[in-house]
Amino acid sequence: TRQLSAMVGAGVPLLRSLTSLEKHAEDPMLKKILADVIKSVEGGTSLAGALQKHPNTFNDIYVNMVRAGEAAGILDDILKRLAFQQEKSAAIRKKIKSAMAYPLVLIVITTLAFFGLMLFVIPQIGKILNDLGGPDAELPGITLFMLAISGIITNFWYIIIPVLIAAIYVLIRYIKTPKGKRRFDSLVLKIPGIKTIVKKVAVARFARTFSALMGAGVAVLECLEVTSRAVGNTLYTEALLEAAKEVKNGKALSAVIEKNELFPAIVGQMLAVGEETGQTDTVLVKVADFYEDEVDLAIESISSIIEPAMIVLMGSMVGLIAASVMTPIAQLSQNIQ
Repeated sequence: TRQLSAMVGAGVPLLRSLTSLEKHAEDPMLKKILADVIKSVEGGTSLAGALQKHPNTFNDIYVNMVRAGEAAGILDDILKRLAFQQEKSAAIRKKIKSAMAYPLVLIVITTLAFFGLMLFVIPQIGKILNDLGGPDAELPGITLFMLAISGIITNFWYIIIPVLIAAIYVLIRYIKTPKGKRRFDSLVLKIPGIKTIVKKVAVARFARTFSALMGAGVAVLECLEVTSRAVGNTLYTEALLEAAKEVKNGKALSAVIEKNELFPAIVGQMLAVGEETGQTDTVLVKVADFYEDEVDLAIESISSIIEPAMIVLMGSMVGLIAASVMTPIAQLSQNIQ
């Protein structure tokens, strides 16, 4: 996107620019897509129309902004905006993924360690305790509890593990359905700590995307419709589509947004300033910058909480197993004395 912007801005014809990009593209998939785009443009299709044939690579926002840039004759400027917007979005995604990677690795390790202990270690310890204390030895409740769990997992692992895998698969498939995604998005907005990050990410995406489309000269109603598909949360999508209906009926967007609890008050206030000054896109860029910084801080703070929480969880599991082993050994040693 940046390279195309530079070439178009320098006065290089569009087809020659695209051919140069296709020739030097390192990614084979991108090379194939660019070859198809060139073919479509040579056939008389607009650049936006050619890009629209590849929705997995060029989303609605990209296509609409390019279309607006072509119509206004400012394609190079629009491509610069697009490049900047994509870099910002990629940076947020990268930070969220990196923040989630550590706890996910710990969860996987903890789960594997739990099943490993229950399948291989606890049964052996139970056998040793029975050998030392005899079949009539009275074991503590915590030890009996751990042995019971171990016995269930050891005897029925071939049922438990497939059922767990199937349950995870069904849950993922359900979340991908419209109804499941809405429920999941609603649940996420109720979890303390997580909901703050989700709201700030959604608001930052709304502000960045809406400002980019407005700056490209796209109509407000179309901006709202396209932006609603880019925020990443079903509840925000519904809120923006509802806002589009109210704007169509003559209400100011700032007034509609200000009434919605999903959006912080500052968003409505800044929109009102933008509407009064005619600089909505500029004002919303400031909002996007502010909330992207807030997302960074929120991710850092939750990451600092997750690490000790996971250590406590793993320590508790190890402590529980240690207590279930050491308590009966201590009792047995007293009996021997």
